[in-house]
Amino acid sequence: MQMRIVVTLGKVEVVAPPKAAEHKIHQFVQAKQQWIVQTLAKIEANSLHHKKLAPAVYVHGAEVPYQGASYKLAVQPSKLKRIKIEFSQGFIAHVPDALIIKDHSAEIKEALIRWMKKESKSQVERVVKQHAERKQLFPQTIKIKTQKSRWGSCGIHNDININWLLIIAPPEVMEYVVVHELCHIKIRNHSAHFWALVAEHLPDYKSRRHWLKKHGSSLMMGL
Repeated sequence: MQMRIVVTLGKVEVVAPPKAAEHKIHQFVQAKQQWIVQTLAKIEANSLHHKKLAPAVYVHGAEVPYQGASYKLAVQPSKLKRIKIEFSQGFIAHVPDALIIKDHSAEIKEALIRWMKKESKSQVERVVKQHAERKQLFPQTIKIKTQKSRWGSCGIHNDININWLLIIAPPEVMEYVVVHELCHIKIRNHSAHFWALVAEHLPDYKSRRHWLKKHGSSLMMGL
């Protein structure tokens, strides 16, 4: 495992081996200081051109992003003890009576995130089922994660991790990321052979990849 630096909006993270000496880490960061400053500035500049897709508050009538579109949120009082989310042409938040008279935006947001993570898992599993058998690209496990700087990963034991925020993107974009990680089971690099394998599954993968590059910053802002 080599040391690396992950730069996101307003945050610098150093990833190092557990036994790495502290002075070595400081030297590594010092050597990369100019790159870090430039990258932070670039990310901050880009963020100004990207609009957050999620609403400022989760109240009745708010527009909630999902699968490349926006859907109205309806808030309904409920006898349930916990907020329940349903989706049918739009989102319905069944809010307990005790919460309905209070500011319940944060609780609805948390409930929507739980719902979307669960939905992400089922959709990722469906894509895996659709593509894995063709080239024997079977993952050991499938996990849905909250990640600040990447859309997916494939571990050395063929464990697939997918960022749940992809549920906000059009379905074909999530499919591209899942197929991308599945192909890493067979080819661990980004060589021409790798992209040829991706193209066998998704001939139009370049347009999907382009969408993610163009709108990824907005997706990463989350709900």
